[in-house]
Amino acid sequence: MAEVKILIEGYTNAEADQSDEGEEITCPTITLVRDGENIIIIDPGVLSSQEILIDKLKEAGLAVGDINLVFLTHSHLDHYRNTGMFASAKVLEYWGLWTGGKCDDRPQNLSEDIEIIETPGHSVDSLTMLVKTKEGTVAICGDVFWREDYPVEDPYATDQVKLAESRKKVLSRADYVITGHGKMFKVEKLSP
Repeated sequence: MAEVKILIEGYTNAEADQSDEGEEITCPTITLVRDGENIIIIDPGVLSSQEILIDKLKEAGLAVGDINLVFLTHSHLDHYRNTGMFASAKVLEYWGLWTGGKCDDRPQNLSEDIEIIETPGHSVDSLTMLVKTKEGTVAICGDVFWREDYPVEDPYATDQVKLAESRKKVLSRADYVITGHGKMFKVEKLSP
């Protein structure tokens, strides 16, 4: 089974009134997935220094060159800024699987334990990675959920109706959700 580890827990004050809070600060939740030969970094984001991510990889027993796939949940800069750190890795995003300058069709499954689903609403190109682990299915969904106490009305959403549908889809498929800018949370399933 695959393994999922949050390397850096994200944060944001983007939905707050900036005139009251000061300037916007944001960092996505940066996640590591290991599944057989796949060593995946998800949303390498923005950091005050790339050394922070390098150090977190070292703590996980990895170097930058060990990452062979970067997965982007969507194409907002705060989620993809550091993709270039992983120059030898393929990049999987909405438009396809990139190897250097060549783009192939986006696969639906990376393995028996990893499925990629479309989850539009926050942006038209939002994807969620569903990862089967020993603990259950983990959905790594970017800004489909900013954090556990996510704002119902996403001020940056391209389509609130599609976002609500995507949230339902993720919650129906996942046991745990790794949010775009916060902690992982356990999905409370309703009894039949």
